[in-house]
Amino acid sequence: MKEEFWMVLPNFQEDLEKYARLIAEVGVNVENGHTVVLQIAVDQAPLARLIVAEAYRLGAAEVQVQWTDDVVQKEFLTHAAEDRITDIPQYKVDQSDDWVAKGASRISVVSSNPDALAGVDTDRVAAYQSASGKAMMNLRKATQANKVSWTVVAAAGPAWAAKVFPDLKTSEEQVDALWDEIFKTTRIYSADPVAAWKAHDETLANKAAELNKEQFSALHYTAPGTDLVIGLPKNHLWEGAGSFNARGEKFMANMPTEEVFTAPDSRRVDGYISSTKPLSYAGNTLTGMKFTFKDGKVVDFSAEQGEEVLAKLLDTDEGAKHLGEVALVPDPSPISQSGITFYNTLFDENASNHLALGSAYAFSIQGGTEMTDEELAAAGLNRSQTHVDFMVGSDQMDIDGIREDGSRVPIFRKGDWA
Repeated sequence: MKEEFWMVLPNFQEDLEKYARLIAEVGVNVENGHTVVLQIAVDQAPLARLIVAEAYRLGAAEVQVQWTDDVVQKEFLTHAAEDRITDIPQYKVDQSDDWVAKGASRISVVSSNPDALAGVDTDRVAAYQSASGKAMMNLRKATQANKVSWTVVAAAGPAWAAKVFPDLKTSEEQVDALWDEIFKTTRIYSADPVAAWKAHDETLANKAAELNKEQFSALHYTAPGTDLVIGLPKNHLWEGAGSFNARGEKFMANMPTEEVFTAPDSRRVDGYISSTKPLSYAGNTLTGMKFTFKDGKVVDFSAEQGEEVLAKLLDTDEGAKHLGEVALVPDPSPISQSGITFYNTLFDENASNHLALGSAYAFSIQGGTEMTDEELAAAGLNRSQTHVDFMVGSDQMDIDGIREDGSRVPIFRKGDWA
């Protein structure tokens, strides 16, 4: 029996089925015998059931569904006893360690209200995130070293859709409009979404290959409110859309994606930079962020909205004050040209050059996935229990690649590949 959403988009059910197939087949590339973990909101049950069915069709040995609920989470963080917020039960740690042991593929479906935790005591939210980060460290390390397949995709939640499309009159129209954008940006409307993704992956891989050949020593960013030099580690690796797990299986970490990215040398970042899009973090919206870096570390910061939340983020651990990712996205990318602010990093980071505070991906340097934390840090790759992307690109941004000999090569001019 087919589950019908209450959408009025034409062919919605058919497109949702295509989307579930894309997530299972290309997102985490389910194969015989795989364990799959699906994290998804309760109001997205129809999509969850389709993804589960697709994963089993492709040969999954088991699919575990982890349900989430913004409202329940807000109640927990507002009212639960202090010790229950910071004491993550051992069974949850054991469960995440079991996923790592089984090499489980993880599908995260994001659909949350960007302001889901607005009004909750920021100390309590920060304490919970810190405790969760420490408890799930093995899972984070496995994910950031691509030991396992993982993908982050989106679904249209009513509260999120209302934030993105406030001018549409009804919740139904807002949710429709958001689903329409999700389908457009994940190529669901193409005749063969799987083939379309393979072609897109190849384009981004070619761009990453060009940058890998150059092996720039640093990147120099200039734009209104920005003049920043970011050092790059020796033997750094740029990567496009597709990644490979420890079993050599290909997967797509983000759908949609328009970026090529690598790790900076977290000790060599100097200057100042301004954010260009809102950031949804810890259930709050942060805007107008500015950072000043010296010798890799944030030494000054401000935000027009959410400064207290930003302060808690930077205070997570020492690594939260350093950069862990540098990503290039041309301003003419489809998401940028839509003119929509999604208040969701999965989308907004693919409309804009972005950076991340916190941990670097181990695969961003040759041999990194086999290095210890100490070896990664010695090579310049930041270690932290957090990783938060923020958007800095615009159609006014120029970026130069600086070679070892000090000569410069234009990479971006006015927000596009030079």
